[in-house]
Amino acid sequence: MSNLFIVVGLKAKAGKEDELRRDLAEIVEPSRKEDGNIRYDLFEDRDEPGCFVFVEEWESMEARSKHHEQGPHIQHFHANGVRNVEKTEFARLLKRVV
Repeated sequence: MSNLFIVVGLKAKAGKEDELRRDLAEIVEPSRKEDGNIRYDLFEDRDEPGCFVFVEEWESMEARSKHHEQGPHIQHFHANGVRNVEKTEFARLLKRVV
């Protein structure tokens, strides 16, 4: 089975861009250290500060699910940092074409 690729876009609430940037940055390194993680990168739109994009690659859906459902850093974000998110702009599970 091929690797799982995911992209997720989050928009910060007005005035909460710096807080969300900090909160999201804090989950990157622990996520990279998880079993099954291949890539976990955070980007911010150059033209629209406060629009963040995660690019993730996992060995399997199981590894990604464990990260999302059991990772203490993710659970902490859902309990605290998500308050600074205006909306999820997109969340896509991708398959490599070529």
